[in-house]
Amino acid sequence: MLLTLSDARQLVIDTLLRNNVSADNAASVATALIAAEASGQGGHGFRRIEAYATQARNGKVDGQVKPTFTRPAPGILAIDAAHGYAYPAIDIAVAELPEMARTQGIAMATIRRSHHAGVMGLTVERFAQQGLLAIMTANAPAAMAPWGGLRPMYGTNPLAFAAPVLGKDPIVVDMALSKVARGKIMAARQKGADIPEGWALDRNGQPTTNSSEAMEGTMIPTGDAKGAALALMVEILSAGLSAAHFSHEATSLFDDKGAPPALGHTIIVIDPRNTAPGFDPLERIRYLAEEIAQDPNVRLPGRRGQATRAKAAAEGIEVDDDVIALVKSL
Repeated sequence: MLLTLSDARQLVIDTLLRNNVSADNAASVATALIAAEASGQGGHGFRRIEAYATQARNGKVDGQVKPTFTRPAPGILAIDAAHGYAYPAIDIAVAELPEMARTQGIAMATIRRSHHAGVMGLTVERFAQQGLLAIMTANAPAAMAPWGGLRPMYGTNPLAFAAPVLGKDPIVVDMALSKVARGKIMAARQKGADIPEGWALDRNGQPTTNSSEAMEGTMIPTGDAKGAALALMVEILSAGLSAAHFSHEATSLFDDKGAPPALGHTIIVIDPRNTAPGFDPLERIRYLAEEIAQDPNVRLPGRRGQATRAKAAAEGIEVDDDVIALVKSL
């Protein structure tokens, strides 16, 4: 089915409203999911609605709660998502951090008792569009083992970064620290499809192309031991600093069983205006981007998603019939 972005967003809002989610929270979640879908990240878009809705209906996520925040130190924003969705808490960070960073040069938000952080590149890009650099980390339910181990201890633990480029769209780096995002395996399982070799191991630590076995097993870290070490770093930044659940303590984001996942996220925002007195860091970043772009075979990180979103805004998005039917059944 071909949908305009506004119609797709309204469909998500209507679905969530019927599943014990408040109007404000439904709007925040719908905006994020449709932006993900429009960026070509379907594993973080429509295919998440079933889990989001059933979890709200059964109480694993609180669809009615409003996140709260405090300022325990001048440069720190401590946000409590209160077992609700991540996006309303992230919206608070996007509203509060820019002025904090401009006042002090740098500011940080921690988010605890949270949920699925979605496409984090879309979050950090919101800061870069305001002339700021941003880094975001998030942990997720355990899906990767420490290098050489079998017990899942880390999530896919994504890391995102965005920097403004004067006169151009921002540079946006967004990566899971597994070889692929787990949402891609979830989408394959929903379709009854296999996955490529090298994405995951089964529960016995053996390579598998079966998407169901992969969901029950572990993800392979990108860069092998280096990726596993980065996943540990993200775990500490996201959950250690925020006092959220570590990945191995969190319940699944894909079903409505168990307690709330209570995950953590951290966002660091930097105002580049004063980081190098006597110089203009934004001009330097633009120079670097232009030098890289001189090679016609190179595309700056973030450009594909930005182009996909622009096309979706003009032409709408195509959603698989089985996904539409599933959403309507909710």
